Amino acid sequence: MKLVLFTRSLNAGGTERQMAMLALGLAGRGHDVAVVLLYGGGALEELLRGSAVRVLAAGKAGRWDVAGPLWRLRRIFRAERPDAIYAFLPVQNVLAALLRPPGARLVFGLRAGGMQLDRYDRLSALSYRLEAWLARRADLVVANARAVRADAARRGIDPLRVAVVPNGIDTAAFCPDPGARAALRGEWGIGDADFVVGIVARLDPMKDHGTFLEAAALFAREHPDARFVIVGDGDAAYRDGLKAQAAAQGIGGRLAWAGERRDLRAVYNALDLATLSSSFGEGFPNVLGEAMACGTPVVATDIGDVRDILGGAGAVVPPRDPAALARAWSAMRGRPHDDGPRDDGPRARIVDRYSVEAMVKRSEAVLRAVVAARAADAVAREFA
Repeated sequence: MKLVLFTRSLNAGGTERQMAMLALGLAGRGHDVAVVLLYGGGALEELLRGSAVRVLAAGKAGRWDVAGPLWRLRRIFRAERPDAIYAFLPVQNVLAALLRPPGARLVFGLRAGGMQLDRYDRLSALSYRLEAWLARRADLVVANARAVRADAARRGIDPLRVAVVPNGIDTAAFCPDPGARAALRGEWGIGDADFVVGIVARLDPMKDHGTFLEAAALFAREHPDARFVIVGDGDAAYRDGLKAQAAAQGIGGRLAWAGERRDLRAVYNALDLATLSSSFGEGFPNVLGEAMACGTPVVATDIGDVRDILGGAGAVVPPRDPAALARAWSAMRGRPHDDGPRDDGPRARIVDRYSVEAMVKRSEAVLRAVVAARAADAVAREFA
């Protein structure tokens, strides 16, 4: 198959990493794959260098740089003449629906569920609504979680046309690495005997860092050795607000703001407990699978497909409940890192259920069905 995978950029992020791994996997299986981007130069482009995957950018320079990039994007799509365009996220889904060249099949990729549009600007909300309206033009819609498929139905997208392809976790890249622990803790000013709870997530309202900070304040009162790490970045004003909250709650001295990191395997191994405090918008949170693949115990809020991902290998609490989150941290405190080949540990669950190979094979089968013009409802039933 000749395929175009289309997203905003290959900057660090869960969707971006998934798309890069999918591109590599499909190219490795003999397909002609082009990754098309609005913005070039992202850090994850390094993953594709030296591979058979072609990276093509529309050269967008900023949010309001529109006409030139759209013209270049249309030209790229027409020059590629793909069998199928697989777009990821609302803006790209909308653009692909409007600019699809003749003869190309179209797949919408949905990656979030239950978004609270009042927490974002008008353009973001508009693209989310347009995505649902234009989904009827797609030959198939692919969700990365069952919760995302259910949310699609609430948005007016026919669930009988939505297949499910769960994310894949690179368990070779994300694995136990005890040697990484001391070096990174030293960089953060954290001792080996400290108990470290960390969150790896962009600074975005859906991730609800406010609840994380409230839980940290509660947990710190009971555990003098507790330290906390926030990995990720976002809007400066939002970040400043969170820092002010941390200071007001008296945990500023126990909290490391690590910013964006590319060495995430080291990050997960440096933590005693990985957590996710999201209150909406999640489908398949990659950070949970990555942390589990590194053998790190996990506590997360009950959002998206979190229960399916964790199984019995982690703890799940209600969203927006700092006390429940702090209690779960205390209950999980005694769990050791999974540094060996255990059959019931967090790493084994990810290896068995959510490998990159499984994600690539399932995606390939879905795309073959779309290119062969199989009915969307039949494909959705097969890949429910």
